[in-house]
Amino acid sequence: MERLWSPTAQGDVGELSAIQWLGSVGAHIFVPLGHSPDYDLVVERDACLHRVQVKTSTCWSRGRFVVALCTRGGNQSWNGVVKRLDATRCDYLFVHVGDGRRWFIPARALGGGSAIALGGPKYAEFEVERGTPLLSREASSE
Repeated sequence: MERLWSPTAQGDVGELSAIQWLGSVGAHIFVPLGHSPDYDLVVERDACLHRVQVKTSTCWSRGRFVVALCTRGGNQSWNGVVKRLDATRCDYLFVHVGDGRRWFIPARALGGGSAIALGGPKYAEFEVERGTPLLSREASSE
């Protein structure tokens, strides 16, 4: 599948997508100063603060979008450490995938795996309205 953006730019688009959707449902959004390894945004909804990790994916396999929930190092060479998304360090996962579909999933619903597959029934209740596709029209129809 063709990408429209570099991985960094795609991540930025995901964060903007999360900000847009969260704002549309009345949340107050705060962006942490500096880089947080556990969450990308803090939102206030219903008088509570929630930490939100944002992910994007254009990885299509077996009729679903596969979303990595772990990191294997950074931009430098991998040191062998795998860091999984931890439900004690963030409250929600916001995901934006290649065809524009988006989810807002409570972290406690994720389990402890290194990836999830979206587009089937398991996380359907957490799907929110579509955003802008991450893929070109030609690539998304493959």
